[in-house]
Amino acid sequence: METVNTALCSYGLSGKVFHAPFINLHPGFQLLGSWERSKKLIQTDYPHVKSYASLSALLADNKVELVVVNTPTDTHYDYTKQALLAGKHVIVEKAFTTTVAEAEELNQLAQKKGKKLSVYQNRRWDSDFQTVKKIIKEGLLGDIVEAELHFVRYKPTLSNRQHTEVPGPGAGIIKDLGPHIIDQALHLFGMPNAVFADMRITRPASQINDYFESILYYDKLRVKLKAGFLVREPVPSYIIHGTKGSFLKSRADAQEDKLRVGMKPNTSDWYTEPESEYGLLHTEKEGKVIREKVKSLQGNYLGYYDAMYKSIVDNQPIAVTAEDGINVMRIIEAAIKSNNEQKVTAL
Repeated sequence: METVNTALCSYGLSGKVFHAPFINLHPGFQLLGSWERSKKLIQTDYPHVKSYASLSALLADNKVELVVVNTPTDTHYDYTKQALLAGKHVIVEKAFTTTVAEAEELNQLAQKKGKKLSVYQNRRWDSDFQTVKKIIKEGLLGDIVEAELHFVRYKPTLSNRQHTEVPGPGAGIIKDLGPHIIDQALHLFGMPNAVFADMRITRPASQINDYFESILYYDKLRVKLKAGFLVREPVPSYIIHGTKGSFLKSRADAQEDKLRVGMKPNTSDWYTEPESEYGLLHTEKEGKVIREKVKSLQGNYLGYYDAMYKSIVDNQPIAVTAEDGINVMRIIEAAIKSNNEQKVTAL
């Protein structure tokens, strides 16, 4: 089996939890190492790999074919551009960049260089989203007229990751949790006609917007998005209403929690939700009204890397394209403009 030699741009939370375990597990990838600025940790977990002293050293390694840019958002444009110019395929963490213009430039550069460029939207492979997607695709709700997607947490204290809490072009919840639910909405329903957004600071010590609510306007559909850090008792994270019925689903995928404590995604039941988190389907089927729990589909972020492997080796379509990332940035920019002007922004 052909292998894709891969290196990370950092080995903090993102590298340790979301990338290295799946790269190491997938038979089509070979983890070569990571750029590490101060703490040298990757060799503790993966003794066979390198710890690169600089980005230039990583990019100069001719063995490296794929680079994962998993550094703070305001570095994505620069590091991705350098990697593409060095002839590498690139996976970029979300948010893709800080502006639409940067994202479009990177996409054009990747096409010019003939390299694969993808945004790491791993939440498409969450068990809860996979289940919601299936319910909608099967037409069990009829024509969708309203949808709500929430990504909320209870974190009243500031993060120790300073780049997420200090004002700057890559900071703010809309570029942190926002890209997850924006991408999911666009994946389900496509690009809207217009956007309205409200953003504010809710935590006493916060310097950046840590709450946002947005409405995406479609011809016959409204999609509401909401993210915040002061929700101790959340409502269902997915609320979908159609002409035939409704589907309510919690955000129950616990892959991140398991990965954070060192569990590896190498079991056949990774990740399977407990029955207590199954979604509620209330609709009409074959002329009969039903109200029942729906077993959740399995979630596994390995699906992202499997799709990326097939794209690089077999030239199959990229699962999460640069254009997908550009569209998310278009929504983010429109939302910021809407919030600043306090009016609906047309796309």
